[in-house]
Amino acid sequence: MPVGQLSPVVLAYIGDAVFEVYIRQRLVAGSNRKPHELHRAATRYVSAAAQARLLQQWMPLLSEEEADIVRRGRNTKSGQPPRNADPGDYRHATALECLVGYLYYRGERGRLEQLIDRAFCPVPDSTEETSPNS
Repeated sequence: MPVGQLSPVVLAYIGDAVFEVYIRQRLVAGSNRKPHELHRAATRYVSAAAQARLLQQWMPLLSEEEADIVRRGRNTKSGQPPRNADPGDYRHATALECLVGYLYYRGERGRLEQLIDRAFCPVPDSTEETSPNS
């Protein structure tokens, strides 16, 4: 089925799995940890709150087409969020997963890896003051 005909929920379903595999691969490649430690590290990236924060980092980098996929994913009815997840974070996490699924099905692995790499980049502290000359 052409990727354009897949529903946002289906794209998010596959995007969830693809995102977790990329995160796990990156963690395994980065260190020699025990499986329990790897799992704990992975949960810091795959939670709804973490995915919502990452999506905010991605937004300025997205093409119009990618941003449209994100909007479709965010606005879709994807079910009841888990009790421990904020509903807004859950909708944004679904949007991120929808985009990941979309890029995966389109075969855009390079673009997908470029975006996922942002999860491992330090985020500047937004509370730091910047001088007007910087």
